[in-house]
Amino acid sequence: MILAAAYDTLLAQIGNPTPQAPPVSDKILQLVRYLTWFVLLSGICGIVYAGGRFAWEKWSGGGLESPKMVAGAMIGGVVATSAGTIMSAVIGT
Repeated sequence: MILAAAYDTLLAQIGNPTPQAPPVSDKILQLVRYLTWFVLLSGICGIVYAGGRFAWEKWSGGGLESPKMVAGAMIGGVVATSAGTIMSAVIGT
């Protein structure tokens, strides 16, 4: 009972703080947007390159290594584009 009263008193003094953005958050968010754009562009270039290599390997009759490249680029793209959703689920906002 004494602990419950002390706990309630302590919570009443602390309050519920409101979150604020850090002073340089606009620059950090701009950097994140640039990095997101670069990751998506890299994924698109990787898929295009792997598609061209796949056609070349098929035409020349060589071993097919490029389907692994296409799958890797696609999986990387899924992870990169869902990073915000994953972090929201982990943080719980």
